Amino acid sequence: MGNSKEDEKTVNELEQQVEELQKEIDQLKGNVKDSEPTSPEEEEKIDHVKPAIVDVIDPNTNELIKTFLPQELGYSSNFDAYKNEIEQWARNLARGTGNQPGYDQRMVLDQIGDNGQIIKGSPMIILKEKELVEKVIAASKTGGEIELPLYETTSSYDEKEISSLDDIVVATYTTYFDPSITGRNKNIELSSQSIHNVIVGVDDYFSFNTQVGPRTKERGYQPATEIINGEYVMGIGGGICQTSSTLYNAVDQLGVQFVERHHHSLSVGYVPKGRDATVSYGSLDFRFQNTTGVPFLIQTIYSKDSITVQITTSKEYEPLL
Repeated sequence: MGNSKEDEKTVNELEQQVEELQKEIDQLKGNVKDSEPTSPEEEEKIDHVKPAIVDVIDPNTNELIKTFLPQELGYSSNFDAYKNEIEQWARNLARGTGNQPGYDQRMVLDQIGDNGQIIKGSPMIILKEKELVEKVIAASKTGGEIELPLYETTSSYDEKEISSLDDIVVATYTTYFDPSITGRNKNIELSSQSIHNVIVGVDDYFSFNTQVGPRTKERGYQPATEIINGEYVMGIGGGICQTSSTLYNAVDQLGVQFVERHHHSLSVGYVPKGRDATVSYGSLDFRFQNTTGVPFLIQTIYSKDSITVQITTSKEYEPLL
C-alpha cells in the first residue's frame, strides 16, 4: 500500500491547481456569469439602490428648470439643511435675484386708450413657494418629475361695463405745484398719463410702479429734486410722488385695501402730513387691492399748476360705494 498522507497531499495540490486554472479560464472568458442578463427581480433590486433624481419642469414651456440629487444634498443625512436649501432656491426662483427676474409678476391693469381702444395689460403670476418646497420634498425619496405651482390671475371686469364706468365721479382729490419748475412738472404729467383711464376690476391689484414703469430719460422723464434718506437730491423722475400721493388720497375715499405704502423721510407740501405715498422704481411702491366689490376707472386731469385724480364708476354701482 502507498503512503496515504502523501497521496492526500498530492490530491490537494492537484485540486488547488485545478481551481487556479479555472479562475484563469473564467477571467479569459470575461466572467460569463456577470455578463448574463439579470432577472426582473434583480433589476428591481438594482433600481432601488439608484440615487433619486427630482426634475422640476415649467408647465407652460415644458422646460427643465432644475435637477436635484436629494441624497447628495443631505436629504437623509441632514434633512433640516436640505429643506433650508430648497426653501432658499424656491424663494429666489419666485422673487428673483439681482438682475435675474423671478416668476412672480405683478398685475398690469388694462387701460382705455385715447381712441377708446382697450390696451391690454398682463395677469398677475404667483409661484407658490411653500407648495413648491412641499412637492420637491415629497419626490425626494423616490425621485420623479414635478411641475412649478404657478397661479395666474387676470383682471376681473366685464368688457360690456367699460362704456359706463365713467358715469359718475365717486372720489376726487387735487394737489398743486409750482408751474415754473418745468422738469418736475413734466414728470408729474408723464406719470399721470400712465395711470389715466386704468380699469380696476373687482379684487384687482394696482401697482403704481408696474403701471407707470421705469422713470428714464429715454421715456421722457426729466431731472428734478427728490427726497432720498432725508435729503433733497436731483434725480430722473423727481416729482412723481405727487402723482402717487394724489392717487392715494383719492382711492382712500373708497375703502380699498392698501397692500403697500411708504412715507417720505421729510414732509412734503402738497398733501397734509402722513397723507403721502412715496415711490421709487424697483423698491418702494404704492399698491392697493380693489375690495370695494365694484369695478372703477382711474382718471387724471393735469393742468399747468395742479393734478387731479378722480375715481369713476357706473351709476348702477353708486349705492354700493
